[in-house]
Amino acid sequence: MTTALVILAAGKGTRMNSDLPKVLHPIAQVPMLIHAMRAGSVLSPEHTVIVTGHGSEAVAKVARAEDEGAQITVQEDQLGTAHAVAQARSALSGFEGDVVVLYGDTPFLQPDTLERMIEARSGNDLVILGFEAADPARYGRLVMNGDVLERIVEFKDASNEERSITFCNSGLLACNAQLLFSLIDEVGNDNASGEYYLTDVVEIARRRGLNVTAVACDEAQTLGVNSRADLAAADAVFQARARGELLELGVTLMAPDTVYLAADTVVGRDTVIEPNVVFGPGVTVESGATIRAFSHLEGCHVSRGAVVGPYARLRPGAELAENTRVGNFVEIKNAEIAEGAKVNHLSYIGDASVGAATNIGAGTITCNYDGVMKHKTTIGENVFVGSNTMLVAPVTVGDGAMTATGTVVTRDVDPDALAVARAKQENKPGYARKLFDMLKAKKARRDKKA
Repeated sequence: MTTALVILAAGKGTRMNSDLPKVLHPIAQVPMLIHAMRAGSVLSPEHTVIVTGHGSEAVAKVARAEDEGAQITVQEDQLGTAHAVAQARSALSGFEGDVVVLYGDTPFLQPDTLERMIEARSGNDLVILGFEAADPARYGRLVMNGDVLERIVEFKDASNEERSITFCNSGLLACNAQLLFSLIDEVGNDNASGEYYLTDVVEIARRRGLNVTAVACDEAQTLGVNSRADLAAADAVFQARARGELLELGVTLMAPDTVYLAADTVVGRDTVIEPNVVFGPGVTVESGATIRAFSHLEGCHVSRGAVVGPYARLRPGAELAENTRVGNFVEIKNAEIAEGAKVNHLSYIGDASVGAATNIGAGTITCNYDGVMKHKTTIGENVFVGSNTMLVAPVTVGDGAMTATGTVVTRDVDPDALAVARAKQENKPGYARKLFDMLKAKKARRDKKA
């Protein structure tokens, strides 16, 4: 059976108090909408329809960056969830498979839950996802009769007896596309909010004599985000889960609660991660590496045996080969550091390649930007770059070469050559005392005037 995803992402999220659409707020540095899309991708959907509203253009841009085939539809007026799903009708015209309705602000749905919903569809016309709530609060209640779901009652419309039910509605459902839109056509808005509730399709389906059931999942999977506090709590849930997975995989986290992971962080076993390390998107760390305290990594690859930090920053395009060293207060951007090379102290290496076993001295900078364009620095193998060397790109330093401390390199350096480019030092006897006397006299005159 083919499937289509309909992801509801039209809400403004007033309680977020933000100009950013709610579904674009990030968890683990990835927008909530993308978490939902990735969860749904396990079903290999034939169509993915994003129902947008507030900030439609921004939401569409993010959705299509994840899936260029995503179809965007706009809910101009916020008239309820059934009305929102109805906006996908034209995008799914002629589609005869199943629709799975997801929410863009529910980021923790697990792939196996969606698979169980589709499996349950084989014997039912309509499948709802529910959960046992520790605190049912204001959730809609699922009124069950054995395996049959009789109806869903919103908290505002529920009786005291119905409010005592702890099996609650997540808002997700699976149904044949044409049947779903037929059911939605019968949904009214005679309720406390005057909205068209998607949940009403259950009772309508039961009146038609259709088979309706509910599949249960852990409450954590249904966690929705409606405020900044919810966002922080959701991110904490993700971080705890992701850290636990790394520990199970054999990664050492010296202070787990201080390590911040992105949604796509990959770390190999026997890697050691010290306290207060931040992983941005797009980081892969191979087995047996060491990431030392207070380092920040994004968009980079760290090979086996490499040591990074403390206080290092790896930016997008940083490629560290095996047994490299990137030390304290070093920044690497769009640069390849070959096997055994060292960049240990207070240096910036950007738009560059550094050859095997090369040593980059403290305070070295690749001057890669001329104010308009970026240029590349190429440093060969077994090169010794002296401290405080400025490499003005584009420039090449050959294998086995050396630069003297304080050199400004503006021309290519041949293999095995020594580059020296600095002003001649002059020592002037007694000038320091004379200069200090002059400065002190000047300060005394200024203080007297004051």
